Amino acid sequence: MNEYSIVRAFRLVNYRPIITLLSDFGLRDPYVAEMKAVIISICQKARIVDVSHEIEKFNVRMGAFILAQAAPHFPKGTIHVAVVDPGVGTARKPIIVETERAFYVGPDNGLLMLAARNDGVKCVYEIANPKYMLRRVSRTFHGRDIFSPAAAHLANGVDPSEFGPRVENPVMPSFLSPKIMGNEVVGEILYIDRFGNLITNIPESMLKALGISDGASLQFKFRDREVRVKLCSSYDDVQKGSLLSIVGGTGFLEISINQGNASSLLNIKIGDRVILTKPRGC
Repeated sequence: MNEYSIVRAFRLVNYRPIITLLSDFGLRDPYVAEMKAVIISICQKARIVDVSHEIEKFNVRMGAFILAQAAPHFPKGTIHVAVVDPGVGTARKPIIVETERAFYVGPDNGLLMLAARNDGVKCVYEIANPKYMLRRVSRTFHGRDIFSPAAAHLANGVDPSEFGPRVENPVMPSFLSPKIMGNEVVGEILYIDRFGNLITNIPESMLKALGISDGASLQFKFRDREVRVKLCSSYDDVQKGSLLSIVGGTGFLEISINQGNASSLLNIKIGDRVILTKPRGC
């Protein structure tokens, strides 16, 4: 065995796979601890990282957004477990999404697909093989009984094809992509951060494709009102308390208030539709 082979073998022996957890479970109940206990019972080497357990209950959009923001910063080969699952116990499938750089484990309700699409989806598999589940699968806690064991077995090197058949048409939610309709871009609010910034699903790349750049005057239409704001490069481009739009650190277009709360002012919620009227000349 040459020196390279020895080093490679040492790394494999000492390799500790990363499994992330995201859920709407909160931290008061034992649910997150139960998931971790299952994972380390099957794969003791696993490093478990909590992304968030404070997703609003049943809010798939919010979970999808936070997962998609966090996932790219983890090393290649990371296994992401996400559980925001209002359809638990129904006919919705438990799935593994294999991408170019990671695995995503969770319900087939759109929660995984924003992050997975950004990675480049290779294949989707249904988790159907009871060999890789707990012996007793409850009706209400697939996070512990199906998703956590699947992630741990993946971390142990089980090929994703061993878990079950391919899923040809996974759920692709409406919030994945805004639509261009004539002179308008029709999107929605993906997330509202703790500052009240309204983060849309309109990516910076779409603005560039439409020829919209900093300084443009943008008109947004919500449920019962319209606002016209400047596309800025920093919050300080407008006076304190004034509305603006900006492409934030998320890479998506946001509607914000300089040192204020746009969500409270405009009474906007996650999932609300937003219509951006393209400026003339774009």
